Amino acid sequence: MSRLAIYPGSFDPPTLGHLDVVARAAHLFDELIVAVGVNSDKAPFLSVEDRLSSLEECVQGMANVRVESFEGLLVDYARRKDCQRIVRGLRAISDFDYEFRVTLANRAMAPEIETVFLITKEEHSFLASSVVREVARLGGRYEGFVPPPVVEKIRKALA
Repeated sequence: MSRLAIYPGSFDPPTLGHLDVVARAAHLFDELIVAVGVNSDKAPFLSVEDRLSSLEECVQGMANVRVESFEGLLVDYARRKDCQRIVRGLRAISDFDYEFRVTLANRAMAPEIETVFLITKEEHSFLASSVVREVARLGGRYEGFVPPPVVEKIRKALA
């Protein structure tokens, strides 16, 4: 049986911190799905298509990584994929508090699914998609926070 994991997120936009977690998780599991969550109640900065295509470009060289989108509960998506491992990235203690509560809720709904936490590298510990969006909207230099395929998507979104 293959060890499959899902790394879920909104990835709006994908950051270098996200890619750090993807690369490290890809070494820990046989297969990794980077799963872009779609929330129809929110107005995203980047379209789902832009997030998917930029992430696909970013993981091109990683043979065991694929990018998909999903709607609804993560545990339901994981069950549909016959996946029992979720990867989450942590930057700071505040992330842990939120992720801890989400993990306990997921465990209550799907006790067979385990969550694995990966702490981001120090140089990415301040990076959040919300920070990148704010910097970009206010005309700051965001290019050093995101992978090259995302830079053009952000420029297009700002135009």
